[in-house]
Amino acid sequence: MGDQKFQRKRYSTPRHPWEKERIGTEREIVTKYGLKNKRELWKAEATLSSYRAQARTLQAKVRYNDPIAEKQFQLLLKKLDRLSLLSEGATLDDILALNIENILDRRLQTLVYQLNMATTMKQARQLITHGHIKLGDHVVTIPSIAVQKGEEDSITYNEKSPFSDDKHPIRLILSGIAEKEDKEEPAKAGKGEAQ
Repeated sequence: MGDQKFQRKRYSTPRHPWEKERIGTEREIVTKYGLKNKRELWKAEATLSSYRAQARTLQAKVRYNDPIAEKQFQLLLKKLDRLSLLSEGATLDDILALNIENILDRRLQTLVYQLNMATTMKQARQLITHGHIKLGDHVVTIPSIAVQKGEEDSITYNEKSPFSDDKHPIRLILSGIAEKEDKEEPAKAGKGEAQ
C-alpha cells in the first residue's frame, strides 16, 4: 500500500511520447469526452488494461478447470456488470473486446451530457465540479466517477443549485434542444421512407 502521502500513479504515460497517430487519436478522445487533460485518458486506459490483464490470466487458468479461477471470473463479471460495461452472460472474450470508449461512457460527466443536463461536455464537467449535480442523495464534485448500473436514474440537479429551477436560461435552452431533436427525428424518418 505504501504511505498515504506518497501515493503511486494510477496510470502510465506512453513509452514513445512523440507518435503522431497516437497523439491525434488521444486529442480526438479528449475533445469528444471533454477531458481536462490526457492524464484522465491514461487513467481510463490503465483501468481498461487492468480488466484485460485479469481476463488474460483467467483465460489461461480456466482452460485447466481451475475452480478458483472460475470463481475469480464470476467476480470480475459481476464487477463489470455492476459498472454496466458487460452483461452477466458475458465471456472472457467479451472482456478482451472492451475498448476505451466503453470505460469513458460510464463517467458521470458523460452521463450528465447524455441525459441532456448540459449543452456541452465541458459544461457538464463544470456543473459537476461546481456542485450542481447530485448522484443519489450526495452532491458529487468528481467528473470521473464511474456510475454504476442502477444509478443513472438518480442523477439530478442539486436542489440548492440555480439549475434546479425549470425557468433557468440554460434549462430553457436544453429543453429547446430536446424539442428540436424530437422534431428532426420524424423528418429524417420520413426522408428515409421516401427513398
